[in-house]
Amino acid sequence: MSFPYPVFLDLTGVEVLVVGGGPVGLRKAAGLVESGAQVTVVSPTFVSEFDAIAASLQRRPYEVGEAADYQLVMTATNDPTVNAQVAADAAAAKVWVNSADDPDNCSFILPAVTRRGLITVAVSTGGASPSLAGRIRTEIASTILTETVEATAQQLATQRAAVHAAGGSTEDIDWSAEVEAAFAPRSPPATSHNA
Repeated sequence: MSFPYPVFLDLTGVEVLVVGGGPVGLRKAAGLVESGAQVTVVSPTFVSEFDAIAASLQRRPYEVGEAADYQLVMTATNDPTVNAQVAADAAAAKVWVNSADDPDNCSFILPAVTRRGLITVAVSTGGASPSLAGRIRTEIASTILTETVEATAQQLATQRAAVHAAGGSTEDIDWSAEVEAAFAPRSPPATSHNA
């Protein structure tokens, strides 16, 4: 049995196609735009919220073969035939493709993601249960990604940048004290007792 290989992509300036103008397509397109991708969305219809994102909207059906013109493709229509055609076109062109709720037509799957400041956590069940992945994500967001952890990430980023700016390497620096402090239990505030 093989397992998906986790990776974070730098999509800055990457040409991405999203096929589907409904709520799922909107969610995918918005996340891609937030990541810096150049997003084109193709669909005969669009939910109104698409007007608020910086994507090129093309009000038309998907054209067979057009997936080859992009570096990354996502399908999110409610038509399995269209989704399969897009996936087949992408695969033929050796373009990475994700087909919403259709793992057989995906060359990559999308994890459940939570962000806090500089920290991004992605959780996957390998496509077995997106619902379970979402629940794990929520638990991590509410119990681990505290304000202290967020502040520590920023502090460590600043310290590492200073070392690099001075021409040094951060490879041999032991950051464990700072990291452990971010997870140390906090004492409850003291209460005053009046006699």
